[in-house]
Amino acid sequence: MSVTIRIMDVHAREILDSRGNPTVEAEVTVIAGESAFGGPCINGRNMAEAAGNHKESAGKEACIGPVGAPYPLSGKLYAGRASVPSGASTGRFEAVELRDKESRYQGKGVQKAVKNVNTVLREALLGRNALCQEEIDKILIETDGTENKEKLGANATLSVSMAVARAAAAALHMPLFRYLGGISARRMPVPMMNILNGGKHADNTVDFQEFMIMPVAADSFREGLRICAEVYQKLKQLLVKDGLSTGVGDEGGFAPSLKNPEEVLDYIVKAVLAAGYVPGKDIKIALDVAASELYQEDAGMYYFPGETKALHGSKKEVLASSDTKESCVMRSTDEMIALYEELCQKYPIVSIEDGLHEDDWDGWKKLTERLGDKIQLVGDDLFVTNTGRLSAGIRLHTANAILVKVNQIGTLSEAFAAIEMAHKNGYRAVISHRSGETEDTIIADIAVAVNAGQIKTGAPCRTDRVSKYNQLLRIEEELERVSRYEDPFPEKAGTV
Repeated sequence: MSVTIRIMDVHAREILDSRGNPTVEAEVTVIAGESAFGGPCINGRNMAEAAGNHKESAGKEACIGPVGAPYPLSGKLYAGRASVPSGASTGRFEAVELRDKESRYQGKGVQKAVKNVNTVLREALLGRNALCQEEIDKILIETDGTENKEKLGANATLSVSMAVARAAAAALHMPLFRYLGGISARRMPVPMMNILNGGKHADNTVDFQEFMIMPVAADSFREGLRICAEVYQKLKQLLVKDGLSTGVGDEGGFAPSLKNPEEVLDYIVKAVLAAGYVPGKDIKIALDVAASELYQEDAGMYYFPGETKALHGSKKEVLASSDTKESCVMRSTDEMIALYEELCQKYPIVSIEDGLHEDDWDGWKKLTERLGDKIQLVGDDLFVTNTGRLSAGIRLHTANAILVKVNQIGTLSEAFAAIEMAHKNGYRAVISHRSGETEDTIIADIAVAVNAGQIKTGAPCRTDRVSKYNQLLRIEEELERVSRYEDPFPEKAGTV
């Protein structure tokens, strides 16, 4: 017997993300079962008539036609809610995040995207089977009709795509990770916990965007999370002792002003040791350089403003213009690669994300040839969760992992297609949050659903980050003895 779960209503609203900027939240209401007359029917009325009262009816008994076929799972309405994150450091090949560009919220309002959900997308989806996620997402893509979702906005399409999945899972009385991943979903991800922020995620002199720790030797996610939290607190104590700021960046990591990557990594190694763990054995280090943000196109080099300030002993920024190059810290592609090699020799680094500019395919190929067999090289801005760009990277032998951010592409199905392509071609997939987050925890469920083995979702600080970790604790508890937690790359065992 097949089961049909019809979409009864789609509604969106404007809410705030963790940076105080607007984003889109959508709710999709569904009903399980189908009337004998070919369409969903509540108390003898057709779907369109009933949809207007879905809020009053949600969770209450609903009468399906007396000869309903197939029989409904229950007589209740179910709702799924989802909200969309937003990035600060964004690749220029990402799907378009539609903003109002009007005076309210300094142009960052999302009322246009909300309207698109409440009109054209709602009309396109009413009566559709919520269980057919790929079909739903295809409708969203075709309704927008553009390559990068610039017409309706990827923030509009994604909010609906995720909410449909949540509603379908609720109607089936299934946890979301199980609905998305099936019976094989059981691998808990190792956290890439961001404990020190820089770049666009913090107002300090640290040029690299994220410094992360990975508790690879833990025997469970729960223990791994505890280990990271302990190191995080030890890092805070060390910073306080040295009179440095313990204010946090967008993703909850501390944001002191330090002079270069080596100084940051020295503090992290000290914190790991102070917490009673062994760097390179218990904990490995991951970096997100966000090199596209450092790249100066006119010079064809990477400008390090934080190191430049430290070099001159002044807080005044020295601009990377042609007449000041000699006074700036600038690195070529080859010098960037040499820097990474040096850091990997000195510290237990096992993963580097966005080590070069998003268009520097030749540089990425060289980077992969030099370090690809030693560490994980993650493409974020390089691939933007896009199968087209990932396919090019695979063909050119660039990077060996993809960062997956669902809002970079705009639907769940497209994100899952990128993960599938990566796995089929021997690339790892790292599920990731954005710097502008909400309390939505769907990436935790996705990480387990696809057995990614790695997740980036910030520091153990700020509810928008911690909520994902807490959801993973619940999932691990539900999986009980069948859950797996393991080092994603045991062969890449860095040492200090």
